[in-house]
Amino acid sequence: MLSFFRLLSVLPIGLLHFVGAGMGWVTFGLSPTYRRRFVDNAKQAGFSFAQVRKAVGHAGRMVFEMPRIWLGRSLPRCTIEGVDCIESAFAQKKGILFLTPHIGCFELSVQVAAQRWSAQYGAITVLYRPARQAWLAQILETARNRGGVQAVPTTLAGVRQMIKALRKGSAVGLLPDQVPPQGLGIWSPFFGRDAYTMTLAARLALQTGAAIIVARCERMSWGRGYRLYVEELATPLSPTLEAAVQEINAAMERTIRQCPEQYLWGYGRYKQPRVDPQMSPSVEDVQK
Repeated sequence: MLSFFRLLSVLPIGLLHFVGAGMGWVTFGLSPTYRRRFVDNAKQAGFSFAQVRKAVGHAGRMVFEMPRIWLGRSLPRCTIEGVDCIESAFAQKKGILFLTPHIGCFELSVQVAAQRWSAQYGAITVLYRPARQAWLAQILETARNRGGVQAVPTTLAGVRQMIKALRKGSAVGLLPDQVPPQGLGIWSPFFGRDAYTMTLAARLALQTGAAIIVARCERMSWGRGYRLYVEELATPLSPTLEAAVQEINAAMERTIRQCPEQYLWGYGRYKQPRVDPQMSPSVEDVQK
C-alpha cells in the first residue's frame, strides 16, 4: 500500500481529481449508509441534493489527492486570499488559531500557510491521531511534520504544546467540526441540530487571546490548483465557554455555506462521541 501511495504522489493533480471524482460516485452508489447520511446532513443545513451533488465527487477527490499532498516533492499551486489578516495578527504577536471545517483540501491549507509564514513565525502546530496501520502511521508521521508543520499527539502533552505555541506568538491549526472523544466537548447547535462539539478551540482562544482565522482551501476546476481563503473572526468570542463554542460553530456554518459543494456532507457530524483512553476529561485542567 505504501508503494501505491508513492505512485499516486507523483501523478498530476488533475488526473488524481478525475479518478477520485469517479470513485466518489462509486462509493456513494454502493453505500446506502453513507448516501443516507450525506443527504440527511445536507438537508439539515437547508440544501437539496441538487445543490450539493458536486460534493460527492469532491469527497473522492479529497481521498485521491492526499498522497500528492502528503508525499509529493512540492505542493500543488495554491493562491491565498486575505493575507492581510494573518500578517496583522502575527505583527501583534497574538498567536493564530487557524480553524477550518472538513471542506475542500483542508490538509493543504496548513501546508501552504506553513510554507508562507513558518520561517518567520515558527512552525504551525496541529493535532493528529496516530494511525493503527503501520504503513499509514509512517506516511502520516512524515507528511504532518514537513515544511514548518509540527504534529503533536491527541494527548495532554500535545495540548500543552499547542498552548505553548500560541503564547509565544506562533500558530495552531484545528478542525473544530471534528467530533471529539467523550468528555472533551459539549452539545451545541450546528445547522440547527445539536452536535457534540469540541471545546478545545474555544478554550485555546479564550485562554491565550489568539486571533481566530477561519480558512477554507477550495479546489479549482480541471486540476488548476487551489485557492486558500482566510479571514479573521468578525467579532471576539464571548467569554463564556458554551457561547464561544456556539459562535465557532456558527463561523463554520458561514464558511460551509460559501462553498457547500466541497464540504464532506458524508461525515458523521451528529454521531455519538467515542471513549478515548488517551485523552481523559482532565485535559480541560491543562487549558484553564
